This record gives sequence, C-alpha cells and structure tokens, in this order.
Amino acid sequence: MSRLYDTVEPSVIDEEMLQKAVEEQGPKDEAGKIAKKEGINFADVLSLRLDFKNILKIDNLWEFTSLTKLQLDNNIIEKIEGFDVLVNLIWLDLSFNNIEVIEGLSSLTKLEDLTLYNNRISKIENLDSLTQLHVFSIGNNEIKDIKDILYLRKFPKLKTLNISNNPVCKEENFKQYVAAFLPNLDFLDYRLLDEQTKAAAYEKHQTQVEEQIDKDNKARLAAEEQDKREKEIQLHKEAYVEYLNTDKLYRDMYADDPEGVKLNYMPGVDEMLVVFKERIQSVCQQLFDFGLQEYEKRKAEVDMFWECVNEAKDENKEMGMKAIENFMAEKKQVFIELQHMTDVKMVESKVQEYNNLVTGLWDKLMGLELQLVDQLEEVIKDFERNMQDLVSVFLENVQAYLTQAREHENAHNEKMLECASSTLEKAAKNELDEDMPDDLKMLLVDKDTVQNAVTTSHDVHLLKIDNKEDDIVTRINNWLKGMMDTIHQEEEIQRNRTRVTEINHLIDHLREEIDSLDIVQDDEGNF
Repeated sequence: MSRLYDTVEPSVIDEEMLQKAVEEQGPKDEAGKIAKKEGINFADVLSLRLDFKNILKIDNLWEFTSLTKLQLDNNIIEKIEGFDVLVNLIWLDLSFNNIEVIEGLSSLTKLEDLTLYNNRISKIENLDSLTQLHVFSIGNNEIKDIKDILYLRKFPKLKTLNISNNPVCKEENFKQYVAAFLPNLDFLDYRLLDEQTKAAAYEKHQTQVEEQIDKDNKARLAAEEQDKREKEIQLHKEAYVEYLNTDKLYRDMYADDPEGVKLNYMPGVDEMLVVFKERIQSVCQQLFDFGLQEYEKRKAEVDMFWECVNEAKDENKEMGMKAIENFMAEKKQVFIELQHMTDVKMVESKVQEYNNLVTGLWDKLMGLELQLVDQLEEVIKDFERNMQDLVSVFLENVQAYLTQAREHENAHNEKMLECASSTLEKAAKNELDEDMPDDLKMLLVDKDTVQNAVTTSHDVHLLKIDNKEDDIVTRINNWLKGMMDTIHQEEEIQRNRTRVTEINHLIDHLREEIDSLDIVQDDEGNF
C-alpha cells in the first residue's frame, strides 16, 4: 500500500512553501519578474502543485478561494482536511499518501475528478455532496466490501472508475458486477466498457440490478420526502411558527404537568379535553397561517431592499467606470504628447494638466461615493422602519392569539375545578369506580389537595403559553437586530471604507505613473 515515511521529516504547508510553489508555477520571463516583484494574490491562483513535499497535514490553504486544480500526491498526508473554502475545486489528486478515511470533502460540490489512488482506505463513503464527480480513482487501497460499488450509484455522472488492486477485486466476476451496477461507466480500470460488455453484465445480474433499482427508487423518494419536510420546518422556523400547525403546544402543556395527567382520569374530563385540545389547536393554526403570511411580507420587503441596494451600487459603479474610462482616454493622449515634447516648460505644463486630470478623477469618484452613501443611508432607514412596522404587527397578533389560548386555558381550568369538586364529593360518598388510578385517589383526600393540583396544572399550562410567546418575541427581535447590525456594518461602514481605499490606491497609482514616465527633465531633475 502507501509508502513508509519513518525516516522522512514531515513538512508543514506554510507561507514560504506556498509562495515558492506559486512562483514556480506562475508566469515566466518578464511577466514572471513583475509578478514576483509585485506579489501574487493567492486568491487569483487557479492551479497549485504541492506534490513530493513530505506534507503531513493539509493546512493554510484558506486564501486559495479560486483554486480549481490541486495536486497533493506523493506526500505523507494521513487525514483529508482543510478544504472548506476551496469550493471551486474541480480536480484533486491525493494519491500516494497515508489516508485511511474518506472525509472532509463535503464543501467540494464542483469536484469532477478525484484521485485517492494508493492510500489505506477501506471504505468508500462521505462523498454524497460530490454530485458532479466524473472521474474517481480509488485503486491500490484496502476496499473489501462489494457493497461499496453500490454506493457509487449515487453519482450518475461518474464515467471513469479505477478500483484495481483492492481486495474486493478478487470477488468472482467483479468487473462484470461493476459494469452491471454502474451502467453509466465508460471506463473501468482504464479500459473501455463497450455496450456489448454492459449488456452481458446486465443480463447476468438482471434480477439483482432490478431489485437494487427498486431499492434506490424507494430510498430516493424517502430522501426527497425527508428533504421536503426539512425545508418546510426550516420555512416555519424562519416564520417563527414551527409546529404550530400540530398539537405540539397542547402536548407540551402536559409534558411537564404530572398533576394534570393524574387529574385527566377524573370522570367527565375526557370530553372536556377534546374541546380544550380543539380550541388550543385552532388558535395555534390561526397563528401558524398568519405567521406564514407575515413571513412572505417580510421576505418580499427584504428582497426589494437588496434589489434597491444592488441597483444603486451597480448604477454608481457604472458611472465610476465611465469616469475612469474617460480619464484613461485623456491620459493616453497626454502621455503620447509628453513623449514627443522636448521643451521643459511645455512638459511641466502638460504634467500639471495631467495632475489636474487625476485630481478631477478623484473628485468625481469621491463625489459618486458620497452620493451612494447618501442613497444607501436613505434606503436603509426606510427599510429599517418598514421592517420594524412589520415585526410590530406580527408580534401584536402573536400576543393576541396567545391571549386567546390563555383564555381557553382559564376556561378549562374553571371546568377542571368544578369537576374536581364534584369528583371529591363522589369520592367521599364512595360513588367512584374502583378501578380509578391510585395516583388520582391520592389527590382526592381533601379539597385543598385536589384544588392545589388543579392550580399547579393551570400554572404549568400558562407557563408553556408564556414561553412560546417569549420564544417568538425574542427570536424575531434578535433576527431583526442582527440583520440591521450587519447591514449597517457591511453596507455603510465597511463598504465605504473599502471603496475609499480603492479610490485612493487608484489615484496614487496614476500619480506614480507620471513620475516613472521617461520624459524630458531640467538639470535639477524636474520636469
């Protein structure tokens, strides 16, 4: 299997290794010199080779956000990790390492080519999110279970599979089994699977394949149903009304109410509970329906806000680009004229003209930025006011609906007190059924005991309603505050700082360009 590295000193992926690798693989000649001098932004690198580096741990790749191809083969890597930000990766080579478990790849949803050849892997797993996988090499590992082939049915785009030199390959008719159960494969262990081979494989394993197809379909439908349920629950959570379309609040009332559970065995309570449950559920359903309607209003308001913000930024950017474009045209003309001038005074005049153009561009760009700041400030104020109004309306109705729930609980409590009094009288006269639970009989010793039990049950129910209200109020207020804090920070403060810095860097660069231009100077080195 993987090579032994007992005598090799492990290496760490550090800044020096990454910089050297990028420079070696970057542009050559004059372009390479310029890139080396100015530095290469790791975020712009598309391909990176880190093979034969004796790397033990995958780390410090977080800056390579644009990376599409990564070679980490022929190292001493033991664990797949550190790939969370490499979401644009298409090609990954981890062959000839010491990896034992397939893991840490869930964020690589664009990955098409994965090589894990010559490791110590015993199970094909944890690849579910790699839906674009075309090529998979897992040869020369320790795969033993033929069921791992069935796992690969999850990847309909898989066309090339190398699984040679694994223990599982010794299974009788293994290649025919693979061809039958992975009908979309074109190449197996670097050899073409023609239609005749596939047909023969299917014919031999037809019954098993059809059974597997049926299992796959059932599993797919179950997964789709589960996904649908999860999305619905997530929607309901975002609307702050999750489970209010069920009897959960009613059940919660009795979940921590042992006294109430005992009292529910009193004669006549069954009918009362049916009415009480229906009324609580009715209130909850109304709140649920209202909550979804209000969520759609809030969502529409948020969507419209971002549409306005992006429209304003795009329009402002377009005006800024137009200003830069006009400047560049004038700059080109000025530089052409400067290179043909021999009179120092004329050069000085033209340089001053250029500097005035640069200053004019700065004024224009900063003016556009101030204009955008004012626009965004106004849009954000209106949005915050509208969202506060929507949240207020929602909370007022939440409180109104849950007040109804409390009224139903109060009415039920009154009936429970009456029923408890009646039951106590019957107990004193020995008119109750003998099969009454002992827990209830313990409460029917005197009036105070049974009334205290009813009151305790009532308090628990009211607390559950209060908790539900507090939960909704707290969560939606936290959501609104968090969203507005983020918007103020990112769209007003951070965005403005970044833009001003960009403008100043541009202006500094433009001024440096005239300083480095080869033009006529006087004896003192002035233009």
